[in-house]
Amino acid sequence: MAEFSPKLKEALSLVQKPGRYTGGEPGCTYKDKANVDVRMAFCFPDTYEIGMSHLGMKILYSLINSRENFWCERVFAPWTDFEALMREHQIPLYALESLDPVREFDFVGFTLQYELAYTNILNMLDLAGIPLYAKDRGEALAPMVIAGGPCVCNPEPLADFFDLFVLGEGEEVELELMDLYLAMKKSGATRQEFLRAAAQIPGIYVPSLYKVSYHPDGTIDAVTPEEGIPATIQKRVVDDLDKVFYPRQFVVPFMEVVHDRVVEEVLRGCIRGCRFCQAGFLYRPFREKSPETINRQCRTLCDNTGYQEVSMSSLSTSDHSRLEETLTQLLPYTESHRINLTLPSLRVDNFSKELMEQIQSVRKSSLTFAPEAGTQRLRDVINKNVTEEEMLRTASIAFAGGYTNVKLYFMMGLPTETLDDVAGIVRLAEKIIDCFFETPNRPKGKMVQISISCATFVPKPFTPFQFEPQVEQEELLKRQEHLLSCIQPRHRKKIKVSWHTYEISRLEAVLARGDRRLSAVIEKAWRSGSKFDSWSECFHYEIWEQAMSECGLDPAFYANRIRAYDEVFPWDHLDYLVDRAFFVRENQKAHDAKTTPHCRSACAGCGINRKLGRNCF
Repeated sequence: MAEFSPKLKEALSLVQKPGRYTGGEPGCTYKDKANVDVRMAFCFPDTYEIGMSHLGMKILYSLINSRENFWCERVFAPWTDFEALMREHQIPLYALESLDPVREFDFVGFTLQYELAYTNILNMLDLAGIPLYAKDRGEALAPMVIAGGPCVCNPEPLADFFDLFVLGEGEEVELELMDLYLAMKKSGATRQEFLRAAAQIPGIYVPSLYKVSYHPDGTIDAVTPEEGIPATIQKRVVDDLDKVFYPRQFVVPFMEVVHDRVVEEVLRGCIRGCRFCQAGFLYRPFREKSPETINRQCRTLCDNTGYQEVSMSSLSTSDHSRLEETLTQLLPYTESHRINLTLPSLRVDNFSKELMEQIQSVRKSSLTFAPEAGTQRLRDVINKNVTEEEMLRTASIAFAGGYTNVKLYFMMGLPTETLDDVAGIVRLAEKIIDCFFETPNRPKGKMVQISISCATFVPKPFTPFQFEPQVEQEELLKRQEHLLSCIQPRHRKKIKVSWHTYEISRLEAVLARGDRRLSAVIEKAWRSGSKFDSWSECFHYEIWEQAMSECGLDPAFYANRIRAYDEVFPWDHLDYLVDRAFFVRENQKAHDAKTTPHCRSACAGCGINRKLGRNCF
């Protein structure tokens, strides 16, 4: 383990949470630099507590370090107190394992989990002493600034800052990329030679090799690759989750983090097809781990980390076709070792009394539903395929099992939403309250509590709603006021309502569907003080408004206009394997309030299994 310099020791003694910046936790990987050929700094552009909860970092950290001559280290965005001391004492951004400056690494890799972390990326590059723009990094191979993660489905607002992007799942392509780098490093290749070679690897997008032209109205005319460069880049997909690499050990933090537990990924993808949900389309096709693999990996991770909690992670855990079999295998171990088992993302339409009985001895928290919309009409528009009757049935089962707190997640501003749909949110909450009192064997002496959380709808790429406008602020405020007015006085102590800040959602919409011209906006916002924009205490929308104005761009162009079915989108040269024609069909069905069955019921023709040569269910 490396030693701290006197300057770093002094700075760490003055910060609020020094454990964010010291490393040395159980499970860390240390290597002799003399035996390492390629080094990766895995950068999470948010705080340690959030980054250490990220499963993707855990997987790639262990995967890369499984190669003797590769070394992956962790880097997190310093909070404002430590950043100020770093700048004052000229301490460069460093990795936690070796304490070496990030600029000395071969790869500086960021994970793009959410759009509001974009200014943190520039801040971290600046703290590292790495030029912000890819064009300014010269011909030396290192450092190569790369990124992966869900926001890479439209990386264009960041295109000028990154050397390359990794599309899709990284377990296989990451090592292919590092092997290519090592071979070209040994041959003395230049940065440009490496980038052109990397662009031939399926799933690798090098934005500098593509030229974007625009129409006079600001929409995109064409995205044109250089000669010899693929016109489209197809995301990478791991075929078999039972065979793909999964860690046997996690780094165990000394301090509390957001998700401080073993995380077991039980499946990838989603069968549901909710029209607003980007993750449901980005992570297709649907793939499951076997109960035997889940059981083995959970036991190994618990034994190696000492954690007393396991979370079975996925987009929809109860859609696992062998979930009850999995629990039957796993519960004897978790119960005998006093390990708490949590199953997030349960669906109300397959939540059974038997499932609740299996999990209630080790899981007793609030019951969470995500109806997303208050009326059946609007749930049909978004293809939620959950009925009020199913929600009330599940609530009754849960109340009988001892639950008293219910969390309900909704979106406001969905396409075709009316004030009656907004009022339906309150009507549903009140029916759940009535259901509690109508349940004969409910918990006695306790009161039901309903928490309603309303997010503002953000249209995202690679969804059927990528064509839709985001609601304007004035209209959203009107709907929020209407929601509050619908709560009956006798229920006001039982129903709590919260919602997201509109400006944050609007900026998310701008960056989610933006083009390369936003790179200048992001830089201006950062230089004006924007960072940690997802933290409400740090967010200043007026900075972004000024940056957009100075760059001659209008946020409404990106967030609030309807997009034609034939418009060229900034991400159209990136192929996430779902047909655009499918998104158009689903958008049209949404406006007719027609639903599409989930994948196990009938194939909707999204195209992904055809392209991969796989069979549908």
